[in-house]
Amino acid sequence: MALTAIPIPLPPHYSSQNAGRVLSSRSLRPKSRARARALPTPPRAHLDPPSAAAAADGKEDDGAPSFSVVAAMKSLHNDILVVDDASSRFLLLDSSHNIHSMLSKKQKWTGSYWDDFASLPAIIPQGPIGILGLGAGTAAHLMLETWPSLHIEGWEIDEILIDMAREYFGLSDLEKFTQAGGSLSVHIGDALSPSVAVEGGFAGIIVDLFSDGKVLPQLKQDATWLEIEKKLMSNGRIMVNCGGAHSELSSSGDQAAYANASPKGSWLQNSTIKALCQAFPGRLSWKKMAEDESDNYLALTGPVPDLDAWSASLPSPLSTNVKYWRPCELAS
Repeated sequence: MALTAIPIPLPPHYSSQNAGRVLSSRSLRPKSRARARALPTPPRAHLDPPSAAAAADGKEDDGAPSFSVVAAMKSLHNDILVVDDASSRFLLLDSSHNIHSMLSKKQKWTGSYWDDFASLPAIIPQGPIGILGLGAGTAAHLMLETWPSLHIEGWEIDEILIDMAREYFGLSDLEKFTQAGGSLSVHIGDALSPSVAVEGGFAGIIVDLFSDGKVLPQLKQDATWLEIEKKLMSNGRIMVNCGGAHSELSSSGDQAAYANASPKGSWLQNSTIKALCQAFPGRLSWKKMAEDESDNYLALTGPVPDLDAWSASLPSPLSTNVKYWRPCELAS
């Protein structure tokens, strides 16, 4: 049965033929940032075209960058928006309209957690890497640019999203072999299905799974992570975007219990990391992104890496980013 996509009705200024201002950059945040705000429908006055001076420098009248909608579509799984500013293109999904992917036009790195995913190949065996939650392919772009011989297998549940990623984010270019022989293979389907596997196991798995701006509930269960671990080859690792902390509750529902947590133990506010730590006691590391980047937590399975050696094997800014990983331990 053929899949169909329904265009999202938008005001005239939102059309790709007549793209006007959409929102301020202050409303755009990478997905799962706890304080991320939804993409607003601006008041009618804000839909007026920017002044000539503002249009010339790509900024709103108040100095913030302006954005225009390139494409809008409703699929079975998502409300999909592709928006542009002068420096980047963004994929916004579902009712939260958080950023799920981005493509920088002027530089390679995003300044967010996708960059950290590109550091994983340096500390895993040679072999295929799985991306569970491919989105428009930001992580795959960065990984193949940095490690052009990689073989990446990416899973995404939304076929319409993948079609739009091929058209607007250059995903189809990643499906071609690089000069070094690397490429991305795209799979449409449930990333947590038992069928997600490769012969011999993955050398590494990246998990970036969200719905309505929240981490999938299955990822807050340690049994889920033990099943994902079975998909790895020996000495393989999993790197996870665990989302933010501020909306997380403890198992008793008492958020206040973590209000005064020290920065060293602030991962306790994140229930996904707690599940990972229970699944991999003594074999989990964590880091928290800077608030001006995404405010997300990341997790990494396996023995604590030699941070100096890891850093020395990476280009800037990854060489600096990896120095902030710390071991994760639950109090007995």
